[in-house]
Amino acid sequence: MIRKYAYWISTALLCLLYIASATMYLTMADQVRQSFAALGYPAYLREVLITVKILGVVAILSRVSVRLSDLAYAGMFYHLLLAFSAHINARDGGFIPAILGFVALVVSFLTQNAARAKKSPYALPPA
Repeated sequence: MIRKYAYWISTALLCLLYIASATMYLTMADQVRQSFAALGYPAYLREVLITVKILGVVAILSRVSVRLSDLAYAGMFYHLLLAFSAHINARDGGFIPAILGFVALVVSFLTQNAARAKKSPYALPPA
């Protein structure tokens, strides 16, 4: 029972982080482009990240395909790792949401089999 709660709370927090980030990218376009330029990334990455973040959330929540859901977790893992690295190098303090997202991602991934009917072969077995 605790694993189910841990899964749904961590998944909700992870998805809220990604939806909030995509919303910020949409509403604050010029500031996001400037931030990307300051971090050394191309401006067109904004549109790609908006799409990928929303699709990642949809893949995890809908779980139409376990493979697609696991792929979304992997993409989020690498995105959060790169976001952490970029913000550390920029020394701007933006790494804290990346750490919180990473913790939520790990908890969500490891506890997904306790809360979902379709089991992932990579997560912890249900208790």
